[in-house]
Amino acid sequence: MDRENLKAYIEQIRPLNREAMMQMEQYLDGLTKPVGALGKLENLMLQLAGTAGTVEVKTQPKVTVIMCSDNGVCDAGVSSCPQEVTATVTYNFTRGITGMNRLSEFAKADIHIVDVGVKADFSHPLIHNRKVCYGTKNMAIEPAMTEQEALQAISVGIEETEKLIEKGYEIFGTGEMGIGNTTTSAAITAALLEEEIIKVTGKGSGALDTVYHNKVEAIKTALKVHQPTIADPIDVLAKVGGLDIAGLVGVYMAAAKHGKVVVVDGFIAAAAALVAYKLAPITKAYMIASHLSKEAGMALILQHIGLEPHFNLDMRLGEGSGCPILFNLLDMAQYTLLGMGTFEDAGVDKSNYMHIWK
Repeated sequence: MDRENLKAYIEQIRPLNREAMMQMEQYLDGLTKPVGALGKLENLMLQLAGTAGTVEVKTQPKVTVIMCSDNGVCDAGVSSCPQEVTATVTYNFTRGITGMNRLSEFAKADIHIVDVGVKADFSHPLIHNRKVCYGTKNMAIEPAMTEQEALQAISVGIEETEKLIEKGYEIFGTGEMGIGNTTTSAAITAALLEEEIIKVTGKGSGALDTVYHNKVEAIKTALKVHQPTIADPIDVLAKVGGLDIAGLVGVYMAAAKHGKVVVVDGFIAAAAALVAYKLAPITKAYMIASHLSKEAGMALILQHIGLEPHFNLDMRLGEGSGCPILFNLLDMAQYTLLGMGTFEDAGVDKSNYMHIWK
């Protein structure tokens, strides 16, 4: 994929179906409850109707796409975890023992593991080998990726998501695994939002003070040396981003193009959402923010895009862990609101409730 191909792909994304949303709103307002009384659950139903183009919305099946890759900036001492943990956790997703596995199983959701750039080789049917390269370069010294590598990773995200859509998946989540990716996410955020580095950089998986200092300095050096063009999200992504983030950009693009909602997990997934939004603001209509990560910078990204988190559990696990929790809310909204009775069903004269009616 090149820039022109990506531009052509983005041009195929359509706005939400307003007619379906109006029909859903009329239906919701006719249920035996005060108008809007179920708040954000009703808003979720409106968004689902708009994406699907019908009031007969579905929340099954659902899947979180987990993009796995390594980051060369780890060489700058930006993480307390050894880089080998990326490969270990990627493999452990196949064993069903991670937090993401358990949360997804509870939510009756699947995971789709993609190796887009891990510095190890796998031979497992559940790990989809779409390796662009064996990790990025150290952005504190040289650009993390070439432009072509970044675009290739976006293409991987698009293609993997479209395969899942062909299999019938209705709801998508965004997950990742890659030691050092809170550093790349902070760099992208600082660049695209033109924010002070210190305001968008947290301690990730629990960095010591010395490691945190290395993290801030690596981002500062990368932005100063490479001077990414703020108005060009692809340039920013290539110079200071990661393959996992680029892959998730593709997930957002494909979900939007095919009329599927896509749930934003934490900081890394939000950084990818920011890139997608900067490339194609229309993708925002298909995004649902799950939680407010404890990572610095998360709130700024959501505020900039115009997304509101649905919960705050002080989480900072990553991996897509916020998505299955939000999936439960979608299931609850669909089950409740499509199963409630109308005023007519309940034998209630609606005219007696005009004070709660529009």
